[in-house]
Amino acid sequence: MKSKKWSQYTRVKYPVSSSSLHPFNFFVPIVERVQEGVVSIVTEDAPHTKDVDSLIRSLINEEEPSTPTERSFGSGFIFHHKGYILTSEHVIGKSKNIFVKLFNGRVFEAKRILADRVRDYAVIKIDADCRLYPLALGHSSHTKVGEWVISVGSPLGLENSVTAGIISAKNRRLQVAKRLYEEIFQTDAAINPGNSGGPLINLNGEVIGLNAFIIQSSQCLGFAIGIDALKLQLDQYVFK
Repeated sequence: MKSKKWSQYTRVKYPVSSSSLHPFNFFVPIVERVQEGVVSIVTEDAPHTKDVDSLIRSLINEEEPSTPTERSFGSGFIFHHKGYILTSEHVIGKSKNIFVKLFNGRVFEAKRILADRVRDYAVIKIDADCRLYPLALGHSSHTKVGEWVISVGSPLGLENSVTAGIISAKNRRLQVAKRLYEEIFQTDAAINPGNSGGPLINLNGEVIGLNAFIIQSSQCLGFAIGIDALKLQLDQYVFK
């Protein structure tokens, strides 16, 4: 027979709540707020076919295209409700076909608006027949070393992947493969191949950086372009 003293320790005194509602799970509401503004980008080089519709169907159904193609994956994010998307220039390169897959699974062909190979950023546009959810742009100059950041994208084509880390350093200036990166963040948030072009987000749900590249021989050493370095170009070319 259990003693009264023992039973008080085995009794459940408090209701068990969902772990996602735990007060320290502060990444959950941020991810839910921004996920519809992040897109997957797939580029296709298919010299033997001009059947774009079949390529789109293969992306929606996740099937292999019927003709030989070279397919590459990347990320991007919507920054204007008219369908303007920011990504890395090396994601789209000189690809003949660029496709954007939204969070809801819809796929649209994108057109190139501008691309800067040296500074490694590009703007593409889709004409979507559904509501788009642009992300708010923050101020990278206001960020501090040590603050939490979230990376969202499609590493290796795995869509809607989320990683978290901190800003490890600011205001790096690097030159990599004839590309000049200015106002660079260094972060330990995991950035893998395919994350390029995706957003680096602060705890206010604002984009403070454009994920750019990683050091392959390192562990979790990633870099992102501060969004302040790109705002003037976005205003000049898109909103003139």
